[in-house]
Amino acid sequence: MSDFWRDKRVCVTGGGGFLGSFVVEELKRRGAQHIFVPRKKDYNLVHHEAVVRLLEDSKPDIIIHLAANVGGIGANRKNPATFFYDNLMMGVQLMHEAWRFGVKKFVAIGTVCAYPKFTPVPFKEEDLWNGYPEETNAPYGLAKKMLLVQAQAYRQQYGFNAIYLLPANLYGPRDNFDLETSHVIPALIRKFTTARDEGRDEVVLWGDGSPSREFLYVEDAARGILDAAEKYDGPEPVNMGTGREVRIRDLANMIAEMVGYKGRIVWDTTKPNGQPRRALDTSRAKAYFGWEATTPLEEGLKRTIAWWEEHKHEILARERQL
Repeated sequence: MSDFWRDKRVCVTGGGGFLGSFVVEELKRRGAQHIFVPRKKDYNLVHHEAVVRLLEDSKPDIIIHLAANVGGIGANRKNPATFFYDNLMMGVQLMHEAWRFGVKKFVAIGTVCAYPKFTPVPFKEEDLWNGYPEETNAPYGLAKKMLLVQAQAYRQQYGFNAIYLLPANLYGPRDNFDLETSHVIPALIRKFTTARDEGRDEVVLWGDGSPSREFLYVEDAARGILDAAEKYDGPEPVNMGTGREVRIRDLANMIAEMVGYKGRIVWDTTKPNGQPRRALDTSRAKAYFGWEATTPLEEGLKRTIAWWEEHKHEILARERQL
């Protein structure tokens, strides 16, 4: 329980989504009593009038902006304009109107996709502007990166308290397991469990398996976001991750073994790899608001696999109805 949240009105955009659902749970655990979660059907934040109406209806002291239109490499390649426009418009309008409305604090969630393609590992926050992002997700990454520019500009000109956090690739229970739009961990879990259940002797994966990624368990991310909201009021962007770099090839082997898939893994090298390496320097988060990730990858994967195994039949049934 934290007295910080007890009398605060908190608006969590994207609060019905994957990360957002855990942030809302953590808010309740910390004693928040006034939480507003806008739904897209009621407040499409791409549209200005919906943003204004949201602020009038929720009257927030703090906004935690998690809402995003996001997907994996395939979705990014198919929808670069949509991802750019939707994410840019949501963020720019929401922060501007939040300042006009007198919101006391704005917590903006960026993306590791904002980093330049060939950033030296581990990624340090000061490297953010040293090159262009990896091409397949640059439109999304740059749209989210504008939140940092806006946060710093509004702080400088208006004294607006907006902070900007850069989480590593998230995963965990309740993740998006749709193969068209999912990220790598839920996609691998679904592919390997499906192949196991159907007795297939091979699974085809994109790329050559050489890129590396860093994965942050969703409950650790939720805790870090709220720690930052409570304790951090500065202009600098802050990475949130584990500091552990994992090659996709090794991750695939790990998940295949965990789910009991015995067949071959075939790498389709005609498909893109995405960014070559990703791993974050997380020292700033510890120094600025005392946060560190605590869930080892193996433990987080076990929990995520267990959730999928328990819920996959209802998810697959829903998909068949669409």
